Amino acid sequence: METNLLVAGFGGQGVMTLGKFLASATCDSTDKSVTFFPSYGAEQRGGTANCYVVISDGMVGSPVGDVMDDLIVMNGPSLSKFINVLKPGGTLFINSSIVSDDIPRDDVKVVKAPVTELALEMGNAKVLNVIMLGVYIGYTEVLAPEIVWNTIEHKLGKKPKLLPLNKAAFEKGLEIGRSQREA
Repeated sequence: METNLLVAGFGGQGVMTLGKFLASATCDSTDKSVTFFPSYGAEQRGGTANCYVVISDGMVGSPVGDVMDDLIVMNGPSLSKFINVLKPGGTLFINSSIVSDDIPRDDVKVVKAPVTELALEMGNAKVLNVIMLGVYIGYTEVLAPEIVWNTIEHKLGKKPKLLPLNKAAFEKGLEIGRSQREA
């Protein structure tokens, strides 16, 4: 089994961190193969950013696929740019706080989560990526949530004050992802 994921948004939304958390969790705590391939626009904060994560039971042939199983979009331009790389039957995860565009396809599953709004309600816009990672894990079950949380906890270990907020953000995302999977 192989899962190809593309995460896209603009700089400052934690797109790369989301991908790194997922890739690190896979690499450090499972026997699966994983690749992480980042791509930045000309600008940093505010410019485009996207990354590819491939998780496989076997060898990964290419770090970047032409067709994605899953697509996470954090802003409207990313939806427009990448919607056509999502395979028929694939899953589109949308930051519905920002992306209000119509979905130009009816052959994909759509999971909407207002992650920017939720992050602001939690008091810190920077956790929107952790909420979305929770949504993705809760919906796809590509990895066990405990494995992903342990990686987040380890990566943020030097900043223990951030752990309770990030834990709450991840749990909120898991709840959203699970409820949409069951619906």
